[in-house]
Amino acid sequence: MKKIALFTGNRAEYGLQIPILEAIKNHPNLDYCLFVSGAHLDPAYGHTVEEIESDGFKIHEHIDIGKGDTDLFSTSYAISKGISEITKCIEKHTPDIFIVYADRYESFAAAISASQTNTVTIHIEGGDITEGGALDDSVRHAMTKLSHFHCVTNQEAFERIKAMGEEEWRIKLVGYPAIDLISKNDFTKPENLKSIFELDFNQPILVFTQHSVTTQFEEVTSQLIPSINAINRCANEGIKCIVTYPNNDAGGDKIYQYLDSNLIDSKNILLTKSLGRKNYWGLLNLTRESIANIICVGNSSSGIKETATFKCPTVNIGSRQEGRLRGTNIIDVTYNENEIYNGIQKALFDDSFKEQCRNTNNPYEIGGAGKLIAELVDSIEINSITRTKKMTI
Repeated sequence: MKKIALFTGNRAEYGLQIPILEAIKNHPNLDYCLFVSGAHLDPAYGHTVEEIESDGFKIHEHIDIGKGDTDLFSTSYAISKGISEITKCIEKHTPDIFIVYADRYESFAAAISASQTNTVTIHIEGGDITEGGALDDSVRHAMTKLSHFHCVTNQEAFERIKAMGEEEWRIKLVGYPAIDLISKNDFTKPENLKSIFELDFNQPILVFTQHSVTTQFEEVTSQLIPSINAINRCANEGIKCIVTYPNNDAGGDKIYQYLDSNLIDSKNILLTKSLGRKNYWGLLNLTRESIANIICVGNSSSGIKETATFKCPTVNIGSRQEGRLRGTNIIDVTYNENEIYNGIQKALFDDSFKEQCRNTNNPYEIGGAGKLIAELVDSIEINSITRTKKMTI
């Protein structure tokens, strides 16, 4: 039986990995060991390790790599500590295959540890592009080159990894794993959402999250100010605004502080550390089910990759998601208060745009990603051919 190590370092990434974990856990030829780190262990970000435990997954290692949210130096220190601590876990558990996800700095540390211990590594969600100033592109492409196999979410990513010189037999198109979970419709029920978030379904609602753009670290506050001004205007006009704290990227602490100090004191603003995936998807599903008029606002990748499945209008702010493949439910705006405000108004009240959203398709939606990844893992032979990569260009 193959032992498969999986690593998760923050709340958003874990939600995407659940179908993979479930498929491996239920596969007769595979066993898993789960390494949990980063923001999962931090109460400031919701201590989401408890969510993992409540989902029934055994956690084999809790890995403290420090905090990477204050500046770029703290991120670099966290990567350094992560490499050391994750390597110890690999040495202890000796997995046959290590699965790493996307483009987070915590996962980057895991990819380095796996590659340098000669552990066959599978990278999920490589080949995507985000051109807008986050370090994600550099990290994501570096993880691709460190990994032996690549499970991609779309055909454009497939072709991009081929163009990077990776052998085609190492690349598999699987779609976006979170779609597997969304398709189960296991969301918080509307009645419970109404109670948790003090909602009136006759009132327009927006869900807002804005993360830092790591290569524009010094501008994190100036980029946030127009968004919060627009949110405050919306709240004053009777729109319910559910605001969440950002990821633990460099500059995240500045966003924390600004949100705490500058959101107006209003019954129409609710500030929370983390929604949790069932609450978040339950809120988005209110649009798909025509229960409430709800939109997504901010610069999160979930606004690009997940909201189209719910037919949910989305206002994408700034450059962080620039270059990503997207559905037709997205309104792109710059860091300008009036643009953001007008984008929100269009997303909530423009009937022709809302009809466009109802007809959108999710370009990441294939289905069965978890099963496809588990089948790939089962098929991999651990030998010198697998471990020895060759450039095709």
